[in-house]
Amino acid sequence: MSGYAEERPDYRSERMESPEGRGIARARWEASPDGRAGRLVGGDEGTHPLVRWMAAPALLDLMGFWVMWHLRGGFEGLRATGLSRSSIYRRVRLFRTATGMHPDEFVFPGVTLDLAEYQARAIPD
Repeated sequence: MSGYAEERPDYRSERMESPEGRGIARARWEASPDGRAGRLVGGDEGTHPLVRWMAAPALLDLMGFWVMWHLRGGFEGLRATGLSRSSIYRRVRLFRTATGMHPDEFVFPGVTLDLAEYQARAIPD
C-alpha cells in the first residue's frame, strides 16, 4: 500500500447535494411497507440520548464486521486482510454479546450477501 495516500482522491471539495447523497436509502426506507419512516427499528422511545449516540457507531462497526466476516470467509479471511487475532476475537465477543450468536451463525433480516459478485468486483488484497 505504499503511496496509497497520495493516490487517494480528496472528496471533501466535491459537495454533495444533501447529507442524504442521492437519497436512495432514505427513499427505500420511507417506502417500506411497515411505515417505519423516521424511526429506529424497534423504536427509540425512552432511550437516553447518550445511549443512542454511543450505540450508532457500535452498531455500524458490528454490522460491518459481520459483513466482512462472511465476505472474507471468516476468521482466517479477516486475518488475511490484516486484522489481528485479538481484534477479531474482541469483535466476535462484542457481536455475541450484542446478538447472542456467533457472527458465523447470525443472519441479518433483510440483508443478502452476493459472495460471487463481491469476489468478482472486490478490490484485490
